Amino acid sequence: MRDPEPCRIKHTEEQTDLMEKLHHVKTREKTLSQTERVSLLKRKVKKSFTCIQCGKSLTCKQSLKIHMRIHTGEKPFTCDQCGKRFTHKGNLKKHMNIHTGEKLHECDQCGNTFLWASVLKDHLKVHTKEKPHSCSLCGKRFSVVQSLRVHQKIHTGVRDHLCFECEKTFITAEHLKQHQRIHTGEKPYKCSHCDKRFSRSGSLKTHERIHTGEKPHKCSHCDKRFSQSGDLKTHERIHTGENPHKCSHCDKRFSRSGSLQPHERIHTGEKPYKCSHWDKRFSQSEHLKTHERIHTG
Repeated sequence: MRDPEPCRIKHTEEQTDLMEKLHHVKTREKTLSQTERVSLLKRKVKKSFTCIQCGKSLTCKQSLKIHMRIHTGEKPFTCDQCGKRFTHKGNLKKHMNIHTGEKLHECDQCGNTFLWASVLKDHLKVHTKEKPHSCSLCGKRFSVVQSLRVHQKIHTGVRDHLCFECEKTFITAEHLKQHQRIHTGEKPYKCSHCDKRFSRSGSLKTHERIHTGEKPHKCSHCDKRFSQSGDLKTHERIHTGENPHKCSHCDKRFSRSGSLQPHERIHTGEKPYKCSHWDKRFSQSEHLKTHERIHTG
């Protein structure tokens, strides 16, 4: 006769104790429907499914099945437009937006559109300046909890996403994915106004504003507008007087990291810009351009 043991889910002592307690209070729960009792049991008694490859524990068999695709390389979901394959159905759906251009959720503050309502909700915190999530180690605050989790890896040093081509490691899977396009040459994001292509959706979005003239980022101190949030942030320091970038060799401070780098070369003597005609080198690209006019006329 077939041994039924392999088909049986083994419960931990804690789970068994919980089921016994539920049995003992059965008379108290008579007011609950059968469906409600089953639902209560399912919520409280979490079954643990462990990956035999890496030891990660998941709460259901389906989650384990999806997780295993990381190890097996299985990508069962294929784009019918370009043939690209994905491990998750949700990732395929998100990818299809590249082809369809469909964006369902629009921000009423800046006009940016998003595939998911949850992403729009997180985006709105950019406008409200709300940052409810704080790092317990350095106090830095974030509008989205996922950004906090990524930031905390700076403190822990965890870089658990490995590029198999060059063995470089990354904090997030998204950063690894973007990096791998250096090796593959993949540029899946094409400008709808010209033939230029990009490896990152953010780069495409910024580029397309050259064509549209869109400047969604408005200064809260004056009426000036910008196409990129980074440019707005730098501009607002004119009003606030903030100079967050400090020279590591002296006490001089700068509002932009791009201004700090050339300054520090005064201390280090670094001259990374080399003339293509002579062996002369320069600490700033502008100085090189000025010099090369001697050769080009």
